[in-house]
Amino acid sequence: MYGTWGVFLGGILLLQVLQLSMGLDNGLALKPPMGWMSWERFRCITDCKLYPDECISEKLFQRHADLLVSEGYADAGYEYVIIDDCWLEKNRDNDTQKLVPDRKRFPNGLNALSDHIHNQGLKFGLYQDYGTNTCAGYPGVIKHMKLDAQTFADWDVDYVKLDGCYANISDMATGYPEFGRLLNETGRPMVYSCSWPAYQEDAGEMPDYESLKQHCNLWRNWDDIDDSLESLMQIMDYFAKNQDRIQPHGGPGHWNDPDMLLLGNYGLSYDQSKLQMAIWSIMAAPLIMSNDLAAVRPEIKDILQNRAVIAVDQDELGIQGRRVLSRNQIEVWKRPITPVTKNGHHSYAVAFVSRRDDGAPYRIPFTGKELGLMNPKGYSVQDLFDASNKLGVFQSNSQFITRVNPNGVTFYKFTAL
Repeated sequence: MYGTWGVFLGGILLLQVLQLSMGLDNGLALKPPMGWMSWERFRCITDCKLYPDECISEKLFQRHADLLVSEGYADAGYEYVIIDDCWLEKNRDNDTQKLVPDRKRFPNGLNALSDHIHNQGLKFGLYQDYGTNTCAGYPGVIKHMKLDAQTFADWDVDYVKLDGCYANISDMATGYPEFGRLLNETGRPMVYSCSWPAYQEDAGEMPDYESLKQHCNLWRNWDDIDDSLESLMQIMDYFAKNQDRIQPHGGPGHWNDPDMLLLGNYGLSYDQSKLQMAIWSIMAAPLIMSNDLAAVRPEIKDILQNRAVIAVDQDELGIQGRRVLSRNQIEVWKRPITPVTKNGHHSYAVAFVSRRDDGAPYRIPFTGKELGLMNPKGYSVQDLFDASNKLGVFQSNSQFITRVNPNGVTFYKFTAL
């Protein structure tokens, strides 16, 4: 009887170990990843004769790795250089069935590119797709998942983005975790960015966020971002309207991803660029730029490298913020951050977003109670976009007044005293 019971208990223990090993648990992305990715700005430009400085090629990624360092982005925390779609040959290798980088655009192979990125003190990211093909029609990982996971490890990849085109949505809830397990089995630490919630929600299915937290370091929740204020606002609205079911699942090692930063491209004004940077920081979002770093204007570069704003995004508590109220087309977004007082009162980052377009900055007061700033000893207030703007101490029983530009933002840190 004892022997049978021992076997039974051993079986339960083995099952528990196996269940634990199914999770990602790779110790990575304890803060939202920061870096640069090709897709939003460079899409699937593959004609290197017509567009030599914009085509998806080893030169593009070498250049941006160099610029991340020389232009100060790496010092500010941006560390990943991530290839998106369109880097492959249209067919796998006939003999080995391995993925093959485009031979003309990546003539030295991905190990050479990976070495170049690593030699700059940066990390290397790569795109693939859970389906039969990538979104642009190149080979996907289906039927070759173990081989591809090992290939990524052999190429010294540090970050894998797995898209979901040309895939059965019903298979994603098991397929994505399986690929994450295979990445772990290689022994190489690789941040794992999943896309399955975006495809499930588009099909009317609700994602299993507990499973996502267990198996992915970050995940795309919704639609691709495009280079416009309209697209940016649509993503903000999605996260605000669904925050009760989405926000609790973001945190160290597992982040909601509203998609790339548009700053430095064509569609956002200076004020709108500050708006995205502020809200992405409130949402504890990955800060992944997609722009031509050589063409970023100095005032936009200053926003992207604003250490005070980046510190909010990278706050060690890892609590995703929320939209807490809206009045007169002014939204208030708020995030609990450090330091926390001995009595448990958080400090906060608070962004005031104008959805107004009536021409003049809009002045609006809020009480401490409305903002949920209730520390009895008050808060020291810092303007995160203007260090010279000394705002002093705000008491919870007083009014806080801000003046927000049309389609703009004001952004403050309230440090609990």
